[in-house]
Amino acid sequence: MKKIITSTLVLCIITLVAGLCLAVVYEVTKEPIAAAEEKAALAAYQSVFPSADVFETQELAPIPPDASAVVEKVAVAKQGSEALGWALTVTSHEGYGGDITIAMGVSPDGTLTGISVISQGETAGLGAKCKDAAFTDRFVGISGGRITLVKTEAAGNGQVQAISGATVTSTAVVNAVNTGLSYVYEQYLGGLQQPAEPSTEQPTEQLSEEVTGS
Repeated sequence: MKKIITSTLVLCIITLVAGLCLAVVYEVTKEPIAAAEEKAALAAYQSVFPSADVFETQELAPIPPDASAVVEKVAVAKQGSEALGWALTVTSHEGYGGDITIAMGVSPDGTLTGISVISQGETAGLGAKCKDAAFTDRFVGISGGRITLVKTEAAGNGQVQAISGATVTSTAVVNAVNTGLSYVYEQYLGGLQQPAEPSTEQPTEQLSEEVTGS
């Protein structure tokens, strides 16, 4: 009986010490992690507004808690006193490997200046290609407030070709961009854009390829 009590006390002490160590590690790393995330977001903003020298954070409008993609931050991109547009951080919860967070830029006339993937956990060689310029460059210059994902080469403004074998990832990114566009149009451009809905052509063979590849 005494041996059982002693073992229990030892386990309790080990658990307590481990918990205290984790708490200390969290406190020590919390600020550096936050600083690194802020630096990554700023670099992404700079990539969609290269000429901007300041990004002024704006207060966020209420966001539905169950949304599949969420606007997390909005800033006005400025060069001197001139407003160049809005830089947004948007996270989609529909990625194949989890959340995908992007930065995107929208000019005052509603045109996309570009997107940049801040973080993702997609399959290497498939969905992870969402961060490559070969995919992100397809969004530059699109206007009209809405993007449609297609499996073949884009036929006109407003269409983006999916990454081959990564339809789920491509859909998540497009829906994140549409969510950001909806926010800008509703909050700053007179509400010309309706809330984004999933918009994609999902070829069965491509969807299966991604599932198999993971």
